[in-house]
Amino acid sequence: MKKILLLLVALPFIVHAQFFPTEKSQIGGGAGMIWIDNMPHYSIRINPDLALGKWGLGLDLNLEFTSEGKLRSESFKDFSDYLAIIRYIRYGQKKDPFYAQFGSVDFYTLGFGGLMYGYSNSPSFDKRKTGLVLDADFEKFGFESIYSDFSQGGIFGLRGFVRPLHFTDLKAIPFIGNLEVGVSYASDFNKNAHILAGGFDIDGNFVSTDDKGSFSGIGFDIGIPLVQQEMLNVTLYTEYSKLMDYGSGMSTGLLVGFGLGPIVKGQAKLERRFNNEEYVPSYFDALYEVQRFSSNGLGFASKAAGLKGLKTNDNGFFGSLGLQVMGMFQVVGSYSRFDKTPSSGILQLRSDVTPEDAPIVVRAGYDKVNIANDVDMFTLDDRSHMYVEAGYKPMPYMLVTLGYHWTFSPIRSANDDIVGYEPQKRLEPRVEFIMPLNFGGN
Repeated sequence: MKKILLLLVALPFIVHAQFFPTEKSQIGGGAGMIWIDNMPHYSIRINPDLALGKWGLGLDLNLEFTSEGKLRSESFKDFSDYLAIIRYIRYGQKKDPFYAQFGSVDFYTLGFGGLMYGYSNSPSFDKRKTGLVLDADFEKFGFESIYSDFSQGGIFGLRGFVRPLHFTDLKAIPFIGNLEVGVSYASDFNKNAHILAGGFDIDGNFVSTDDKGSFSGIGFDIGIPLVQQEMLNVTLYTEYSKLMDYGSGMSTGLLVGFGLGPIVKGQAKLERRFNNEEYVPSYFDALYEVQRFSSNGLGFASKAAGLKGLKTNDNGFFGSLGLQVMGMFQVVGSYSRFDKTPSSGILQLRSDVTPEDAPIVVRAGYDKVNIANDVDMFTLDDRSHMYVEAGYKPMPYMLVTLGYHWTFSPIRSANDDIVGYEPQKRLEPRVEFIMPLNFGGN
């Protein structure tokens, strides 16, 4: 199945939101030039981040003009594009007893990730979506939930969990006292979620001939915290996932969180996957919004149809690591591969060097799917996404940056529906102004 890489986030400076959430308030904005596929454009951006207690608000107004001074309309075609100016409204942080966020969804994982891992709802700068994440933990039981897109039907995901021994005196027993059992459900209600066959009419519009409607999966998991200390948390888990009308798989692994005060914080995950035919783990992944369905007038591809071609069992492995060092260096990376499928590697990397008192800023990210070998790993094509942004602060509240993005632009049909994505190159020199704010000590 042909895969095209999803741009993981709409803005490079928020890629680590789920790993390292920020609670600082600031007002940022800037202006610059952008070369989009070698065509010059002008850009004006205003992006405040406000935090007050557990509440947070982030906006992103990005206006792009052609060299003739006309507003580039690709970012404002649908109501959802205007709604996406609200980058996020949140209450609390991930893993708090209660957490809610409305807006962009970046790197979201449901439970241990058997159905959904690293999912992002916005595939490009030109098509950002608005969703909702809502989690609650009542100690004895709780839930995690997501709805990815209010504009045209999206993914609904829900995981309920219970810690059964917390209802008894056995909760004080080491290890098994905090045993957690979860049940997950995820379903995509997008109109292109489960297309298996189709053709094209005389106008070149795609017409489905085999459409199963929504696409769903269920999962069951059990996790045992082996270590629960301030500096180290280790959880052993096993998860079973079933894609409805298709295959199933299991995974087992270790989830590790560690830290040394404000010096080092991190998360690591190592997982072995056992995959039956017509099944892929983490079906709703970072690539899903682009892989769901694509059409170019001559042929089409859909992730659901691709499952039919997986006729053999193929196990694999997955590993990820996220680190934050002294609040000035952040890195997040993951890699997965099947045992018997050569072109199955998926690599995701993010790094951010932003020393608070230093005059430099460096941000970079790289993603690649269908990796066949070491030589193929770092070649740019329609399976790749990359960004590099370097900046210098000539004064404390000014940042001069140069960014390069190998990203994606939506392809629209004659009916103005998005039918796929194609690579887009963006070169952007920019001058930003960033003013820290203080609300009650934030």
